[in-house]
Amino acid sequence: MIRLPLATASLLAIAISLAGCGDKDKEKTATAPTPAAATTPATPATDASGAQVNDAAAKAVVAHYADMVHAVYSDAESTAKTLQTAIDAFLAKPNADTLKAAREAWIAARVPYLQSEVFRFGNTIIDDWEGQVNAWPLDEGLIDYVDATYSGALGNPGANANIIANTQIQVGEDKIDVTEITPETLASLNELGGSEANVATGYHAIEFLLWGQDLNGTGPGAGDRPASDYLEGEGATGGHNDRRRAYLKAVTQLLVNDLTEMVGNWAPNVPDNYRASLEAEPAQNGLRKMLFGMGSLSLGELAGERMKVSLEANSPEDEQDCFSDNTHNSHFYDAKGIRNVYLGEYVRADGSKMTGPSLSSLVVVVDPVTDATLKSDLADTEAKIQVMVDLANKGEHYDQLIAAGNEAGNQVVRDAIAALVKQTAAIEQAAGKLGISDLNPDNADHEF
Repeated sequence: MIRLPLATASLLAIAISLAGCGDKDKEKTATAPTPAAATTPATPATDASGAQVNDAAAKAVVAHYADMVHAVYSDAESTAKTLQTAIDAFLAKPNADTLKAAREAWIAARVPYLQSEVFRFGNTIIDDWEGQVNAWPLDEGLIDYVDATYSGALGNPGANANIIANTQIQVGEDKIDVTEITPETLASLNELGGSEANVATGYHAIEFLLWGQDLNGTGPGAGDRPASDYLEGEGATGGHNDRRRAYLKAVTQLLVNDLTEMVGNWAPNVPDNYRASLEAEPAQNGLRKMLFGMGSLSLGELAGERMKVSLEANSPEDEQDCFSDNTHNSHFYDAKGIRNVYLGEYVRADGSKMTGPSLSSLVVVVDPVTDATLKSDLADTEAKIQVMVDLANKGEHYDQLIAAGNEAGNQVVRDAIAALVKQTAAIEQAAGKLGISDLNPDNADHEF
């Protein structure tokens, strides 16, 4: 990426909104390097004028960040358990109503989880774990039956393995026994044959099992899997329904297990967990991780992988929640998570609001203009993505916005990308005011 002076950010945003995006470079997810300063001793932050960031204040910000991370993952865990209860009710009595309730529980479970993604890039314990929980896009033919028009990722030997239909699958030269569908078995099948498109677990595997393929292309409509795919006996459709039921149950249990593990990593007052090690580091390291996570989700992941790739290819296969048409909410809550970290705020699943010492409270002391600029840019990004949400609520979803020839819809996505690029420059500027001059947020090899 060619790095431009921060003063050019607004002009760059306008250029993107007018001209669109550059070359496509598709990856499953952006993988961020660990920030170099995260493991080195830090001195109190000093801006260009010589003003220092109070170390005690910085430590309080990192401690509140850890509280927020724990709260967000706790909400993700509790909503995943609610999803599990809804899925159990669906499996006990498969019909349109119980399927609808399970789908609604899945959408609700996404809200806290998506606000956790900003924590991922600065914390390798999350980035190393995330693939089992939220990897996308996936070759759904690995999991279950697909339409005759389906074609998987180029060169993926497992694209049509169909675990549900087969007790043994062959990928290249390897034969794999999948007679028993357990959480452990499914976890072992991720990236089968070396292909990142082989995703057997996580939110998106559950999404596919609840909605099925979205065969509408860039037209209106989401997946429409019938509840009868989970019936046993008279009226059953889909075939191998006992295995489909076992798969849905196992993959949901694995999701709950994984989230429970991450809650433990961030629990307070545990001497040897990840949170304890973060809080023991110099506060400046924690601030860097927070800002690096904000910038990397904003730039490489959300602007790049999740919007730029799908827009350039006019491809609904590259949208995040492609089976459910929930992508507008995914983008909104990803952006909300970035704003949460800067402001030190989080609205919990029960409606209560967490507030505390924030990056904003540090930056405003050093440079009120920089703080005001970043808060304004974060609000503008949220407003730009809110347009996507409003359009989806009126029936025009993200896959329709990115359709070839939909100039107005394409422009909505371009505007959101431009806002994310602009706010990333403001994040870097804020980092500089806290003495972090080489933040270098990950761009996932995209050019903006």
